[in-house]
Amino acid sequence: MILAGDIGGTNARLAYFQPQNGDLHLVCERVFPSREYSELGDIVSTFLKDSAARPEVACFGIAGPVRNGRVETSNLPWIIEQSRLARQIQLPATLLINDLEASAWGIGGLTSQDLTPLNSVAKSVGNQAVIAPGTGLGEAGLFWDGSQHQVFACEGGHADFAPQGELQIELLQFLGSRYGHVSYERILSGPGLVNVYEFLLKKGCGEEPAGFAAQRSKGDPAAAISHAALSGTNRLAEDALDLWISVYGAEAGNLALKAMATGGIFLGGGISPKILPRLTGPLFMRAFLEKGRLRPLLESISVQVITNDKAGLLGAARCAAAKSSTVLAGAS
Repeated sequence: MILAGDIGGTNARLAYFQPQNGDLHLVCERVFPSREYSELGDIVSTFLKDSAARPEVACFGIAGPVRNGRVETSNLPWIIEQSRLARQIQLPATLLINDLEASAWGIGGLTSQDLTPLNSVAKSVGNQAVIAPGTGLGEAGLFWDGSQHQVFACEGGHADFAPQGELQIELLQFLGSRYGHVSYERILSGPGLVNVYEFLLKKGCGEEPAGFAAQRSKGDPAAAISHAALSGTNRLAEDALDLWISVYGAEAGNLALKAMATGGIFLGGGISPKILPRLTGPLFMRAFLEKGRLRPLLESISVQVITNDKAGLLGAARCAAAKSSTVLAGAS
């Protein structure tokens, strides 16, 4: 039995997977609100206590840079150490990996039903990359070594935002006055969509509908903005989401160039599937392709949205299965 975790700034998903005939079968799953717990060990201990099963190996995808088995989470006040977590849950065979690394591991286990294409490019062999806006912005790559993909994590979401056009330059200035350093994550995330909306509101690009300010102040403001945009009830929200999508397309194109991702770009995270009606419009792919002399290269790269919300869990389980013999040997 494999224990897999997809740990984000909003939710922590834990699940048991059972290897069967070369595949991984999902046995059970629970979702925990991350911010209601002081550390990951408490969540995992609760999951294990409520389950009769006992795993042999565990792997957790964590939002944040994992170095030497330790991670300071980007959007949670947690410091997680692999060795300490293993002692807490009494499971020596424990792995910590970056959450986008887990998503990248998951790609190999997805089917066509788990993906929605944004262009009609045929799949080809080569490097791949994943970009995933959610509570933060994650990115990862898959290097093609000639026979299989080798997954690697990165922190590209924290790279400098490069504005395109006067409006985005003004957005950069607005965010610079608020945060100092402006990364892509300041835009391409749930909080980032709120930033874009507030920028357009302050700039006077439209009027906010009556009562919407109160609606934004309750619950999840990013969800309120995206829902209003998709339902056509708030023109300012529509403009904010369109600007957000243009920046998203541009950064996905940047990632495709940096990773030479001729094997495809995959859009993951919690936001992409929810705004699919807007992503399939012209804005994303237009921004993705606008790379000057390298446009022909971008036109040859397939772009697909991951619609399976368990891709990160599946990836953590696939990583654990692939590395289980090494992890168990190191734990003995």
